[in-house]
Amino acid sequence: MKLFVVMGSLNAFLAVAFGAFGAHGLKSKVSPDMLAAWQTSVQYHMFHALGLILLGVLIHLFPQTGLLRASGWLLFSGIVLFSGSLYVMVVSGVRALGMVTPIGGMTFLMGWLLLAFCLFRNP
Repeated sequence: MKLFVVMGSLNAFLAVAFGAFGAHGLKSKVSPDMLAAWQTSVQYHMFHALGLILLGVLIHLFPQTGLLRASGWLLFSGIVLFSGSLYVMVVSGVRALGMVTPIGGMTFLMGWLLLAFCLFRNP
């Protein structure tokens, strides 16, 4: 489905932009542990952006599996919740936002597990 390829491409763009911002704009403004959180967020953002692109291709190959779409939405939700919460936490300094991050991690896990289930079930 073209939607997930577009979403993945836009998120890959954002991951590169946020990575550059972290490396050049935040390096001297935040603590080393906050910079590490930013870098972790960028890494997970990019990995899952690529996952969305992969899902778009897989949905094209297996169009009858609505569960693949659900997997894509879980990965996208994970980007918003996991990476988004870390980005906002670092720039705002509100560490309580870190409580949202594990929810995003769980949506990542569910998305990948659902993908494996869909592909295992489809011959």
